Amino acid sequence: MSDLHKALGDISNIRRQMAQSTQFRGYGPATLAATGVIALLAASMQSVLLPDPANHVSAYAGIWISTAVLSAALTGVQMYARTRRMHSGLSDEMICMAVEQFLPAVGAGVLVTIALVRFVPAVVWMLPGLWQVIFSLGIFSSCRFLPRPMIAAGAWYLLTGLVCISFGDSRALAPWTMGLAYGAGQWLVAGILFVATPEGADEN
Repeated sequence: MSDLHKALGDISNIRRQMAQSTQFRGYGPATLAATGVIALLAASMQSVLLPDPANHVSAYAGIWISTAVLSAALTGVQMYARTRRMHSGLSDEMICMAVEQFLPAVGAGVLVTIALVRFVPAVVWMLPGLWQVIFSLGIFSSCRFLPRPMIAAGAWYLLTGLVCISFGDSRALAPWTMGLAYGAGQWLVAGILFVATPEGADEN
């Protein structure tokens, strides 16, 4: 039995090494472009329902956290189905690898949000910039198994995040600081995948 377990372990390691050296094709351009539209819709909703976000921090965070959860759910469902088609036998390893790359960024974003909203609400205006910087780190971490031009998307989110932080006050909470950053950013990601991935043109 020990020989069998060793053989199974070796096979598992080989499959993981193969996954690490394979370009991940689980993200569909159309779905990611749709998340950009969702971000713009969220910005429009904020502009109508929340004209003074600095004095309604919980409502502001609720809008954008709900937007992030919706976008992540849409992307996750599509990623699972697409990875099953694109990577077949390696699909489990590829999905795990993709999640592992972004999980630290997601965790950091959640903890930073809780810390600022709960303990230092006076600087909650920094949240949009910090979210974008943290998201850029997730993209940079994932670049090793995505098309090389994807680094431009990471640079975009890093730049927009730093611009938000540089506002230095509640202007950073304006609807379009998030709407334009994530709307244009997700369209950029979708465009890179569409051009750089052969299957991008006919897969959503």
